[in-house]
Amino acid sequence: MLFFDGECGLCQRIVRVLLRLDRAGRLRFAPLQGPTAQDFLRAQGLPTEDFDTLIFVPDWSRRDQREYLVRTAGVIGALRSTERRLASTLAALLAIVPAGLRDAGYRGVARWRRRIFGPWQPGSLARSEWAGRFLE
Repeated sequence: MLFFDGECGLCQRIVRVLLRLDRAGRLRFAPLQGPTAQDFLRAQGLPTEDFDTLIFVPDWSRRDQREYLVRTAGVIGALRSTERRLASTLAALLAIVPAGLRDAGYRGVARWRRRIFGPWQPGSLARSEWAGRFLE
């Protein structure tokens, strides 16, 4: 499960890239603003108003455990879960960079993303079967 800012144009674009990479359909998605994410955040004692943070839950069936990855660790986990060579290579390259530096870059992008990419303009998904991979 990947929680993302559902109102962010960049975040939505990244989700669509992950949909294309994840041909086996392993990843599920939900906006941080939605009830699924909000319930998870409260259950884990995480902030419910921080929409600048991506959260990846590797095994949704064990969501009651404290097994989740945030920011760039979440990006790396999501890329690896697609089991695609390109995504795995990108994840490996990101993992080389120390987490503190990666997350500093992540926070910098998070600060500017709305100004650069704007808000998300809803549209149809490229493939109708992708709709079932989203939880609200």
